[in-house]
Amino acid sequence: MSNDKAGNFLSNIHDSAYLAKYREPKLDNSTLINTSGREGESLNGRWNFGADWYDTCKRAEWYKENKTNAAGDPEPLDWDWEAWERMAVPACWNLERKELHYFEGNGVYTRTFRYIPKDKTERIILRFEGAAYNTCVFVNGKFIGSHDGASTPFNVDITKFLKTENRIIVTVDARHHPLRIPMDNSDWFYYGGIYRDVFLYRLPAAYIKDWFIRLAGSCAASAGSCAAKTPNGIDADVYIANESDGSIKISIPELGITKEAAVRDGKASFNIDANPERWSPENPKLYEVILNYSSANGTIDEVKDRIGFREISVKGTDILLNGKKIYLKGICVHEDHFELGKTTNEDVIRQTIRDLKEMNGNYFRLAHYPHDARFARIADEEGVLLWEEVPVYWSVAFDSPIAYADAENQLAELVLRDRNRASVIIWSVGNENADTDSRLVFMSKLVQKARELDPTRLVSAACLIDHEILKIEDRLADTLDVIGVNEYYGWYDPDFSKLPKILSNSSPDKPVLICEFGGDARLGERGTEHDLWTEDKQYALYEQQIATMRKCSYIAGTTPWILYDFRCPRRLNRYQELFNRKGLIDADRKRKKPAFYVMQRYYSEIE
Repeated sequence: MSNDKAGNFLSNIHDSAYLAKYREPKLDNSTLINTSGREGESLNGRWNFGADWYDTCKRAEWYKENKTNAAGDPEPLDWDWEAWERMAVPACWNLERKELHYFEGNGVYTRTFRYIPKDKTERIILRFEGAAYNTCVFVNGKFIGSHDGASTPFNVDITKFLKTENRIIVTVDARHHPLRIPMDNSDWFYYGGIYRDVFLYRLPAAYIKDWFIRLAGSCAASAGSCAAKTPNGIDADVYIANESDGSIKISIPELGITKEAAVRDGKASFNIDANPERWSPENPKLYEVILNYSSANGTIDEVKDRIGFREISVKGTDILLNGKKIYLKGICVHEDHFELGKTTNEDVIRQTIRDLKEMNGNYFRLAHYPHDARFARIADEEGVLLWEEVPVYWSVAFDSPIAYADAENQLAELVLRDRNRASVIIWSVGNENADTDSRLVFMSKLVQKARELDPTRLVSAACLIDHEILKIEDRLADTLDVIGVNEYYGWYDPDFSKLPKILSNSSPDKPVLICEFGGDARLGERGTEHDLWTEDKQYALYEQQIATMRKCSYIAGTTPWILYDFRCPRRLNRYQELFNRKGLIDADRKRKKPAFYVMQRYYSEIE
C-alpha cells in the first residue's frame, strides 16, 4: 500500500519536467514569413518586465492569469504585471539595469495592445526579429509557441487568439547549455532579452509567404563545377501560404518586365528573359521587384522588394564576382555596441560601413552569428559584400541530434531571411571547430542544407590549421567552396616564422580567406614592438602579416580580427578589463589605433 502524499503539494514546485509542455508548437524556419516590403505595426516601446530567476512564470503558469482558486476565493499572486518596472524593447537587459549586467536567466515581458480588424478575413502575424535565447510566446492566456536561437527571426499567426483588448506575455530564457547553439563557452558577451524589433503584420487569408529571385543559372557549386556557366535571365520562385492555386504576376518596371505564372501546390516559378545591370561594390544597382498574387477565391496580395543581380563563383583559387576576379578586402565585426550591446539601428550600421570604406575595404565578416537583417539591406545599398554565419562555435555537441536540429534551423532561418540580398556572398557554417569525425558529419550536413536552400552563394567555415605539420589541412575543406583560416601567429603562438611555412606547405585547390589574425592593443598603450598589449606590438604584427600574405597567390581575401573592441567576460587582465582589445578602433567606435592605417594602406594598393 502506497503512502505517497505527493498530491498534497503544489505540483509546479516539484515538476522537474515542466518545460516539456513548452516545446511544441515550435516556431522555426517552416513557419517563417518573408516580411520584406511589408508595412508592420510596431510593438516596440516600454514593456513591463520581471527578472524571473526561477522560471516561475512557466512553472506556475502565470500567463493563465488565474486570480482565484477552485472555490472562487482570491489567490495571493506572485506576479503583478502593471506594477513591474518598465524595460525598453528592443534592448539588451544587460545594459538597461546594472543588476542585470551578467544576468543569464529568464526574463518575463508583458504588454497590452488593442486590435481592431480591418478585414474580417485578415491574418495577424506576430514577428520577432531577435530574442536571446529561447522565447515562449503567450497571448490572452494561451501558449502560442517557442523558438530557439538568439539571432534569427521568427513569427506566429495569432489571429484566432485575439480579442479587442489583448495581453501578450513573452518569456526569454538566456541561460546557456552545452546542447544549445552557441554552446555555454564562447569568446564574446552573451546578451539577453528582446533586443530586436517586434511587429504585427496584417496579411490576407492567403498570402505571399516567400520569394527567391536571382540571376538565372547562377551557381556557386563546390570546386567551381559551374563557375564557367554564364547566368542568362532571371529566375524567380514564389511561395504562397494557405492556398494551393491562383496566379502570380512579377513586375520589374525599370526592365520593362511583367510576367504571370500559375500557382500550383503553393508555388509559382519564372524564367524571365532579361539582362539586368550587375550589382557590385562599385555599382550597387538595385531594382524594384513587385509581386502580385490573386487566388482562385479572390484574395489579392502584393509585396515589393529591392533586389540586386550579381553572380559569385570560384575558379581555381580565385573568387569571381560577375565573372571577374575580386580580392575581398574586409574586416570582422561583432554586433556589440558600447551603449546598445547587441541592439543596433540604421545609424550604427551605416557608421560601421563608413569605417570599413575609410579603410578602403569592400567586405565584412559578420561574426559569429546572424546580425540584424538591416545590415544586409543597407549593405545592398552601400555596395558592401558580406560573409554571414551561424554560431556553430568551438566545441558544440556534435554528437547531439538536438544540437544539430538547432544549428540547422538557425542556418535555414538566416538563409531564408537574406538569400535575396546581393551583398551576401558567403554562408559560413561554423568557426574554429576541432576536426573530429562527429564534427565532420555535423558540419557537412549544414553545408548540404545551405546549398539546398541557396545554390547561388559560396559556402565556407573558419577552419583550423594543423599546427603539428604546419599546413592548412581540415577534412571539412573538401565540402567547402572557400576555405576560411583563423591564425594568430605572432600573438597566441609567438613564433611568427611558422606562418610563411604553413602557406608554403599548403597547396589548396580552392580560394583561401584569412578570416582572423591580429593581436590585442589597449588604446594609447605604448612600448616597443615586442611589448604585449601595446599599439606598437599590434602595428608591427599587422605589418608582418601583410608582408607574408602578399607573397601567397591563393589567398583571396582577408578579414583581420576585429574592427571594434568588444565586451568579453573571459578577458580579465589589466589591459583588457572584460573587453577583447584586438579592435583596430576602440570600443567607443571613434578612436583608431595605428594598425587601422596599416590595413588602410594595404587595401588601397590592391586592385
